[in-house]
Amino acid sequence: MKTALDLRSIDWERHVLERLLQRSIPREAVIEVLKIGECIEDYPDDRPFPSGLFLGWHGGKPLHVVVALNELAPRLFIITAYEPDLKHFEPDFRTRRGQ
Repeated sequence: MKTALDLRSIDWERHVLERLLQRSIPREAVIEVLKIGECIEDYPDDRPFPSGLFLGWHGGKPLHVVVALNELAPRLFIITAYEPDLKHFEPDFRTRRGQ
């Protein structure tokens, strides 16, 4: 992932661009989460590429980013980004409620 980030080899899916605008989340916040955040869930069986859920912080608030990685290219596909809430996540924002 680091190589793709360094090369800025990133595809921003239409869905995430719409959500970033709706949620007032800057693209640089997403990049920062991917650079220094923590992968809290792995989805190795996702297709066409494995993906993961990352947790980071922006403006003092938690931020989740879902990203897929084509390791052969290398290329990142940003799928979505959102501020997690306590309805769906524990206070650590790493653990889903009910798990």
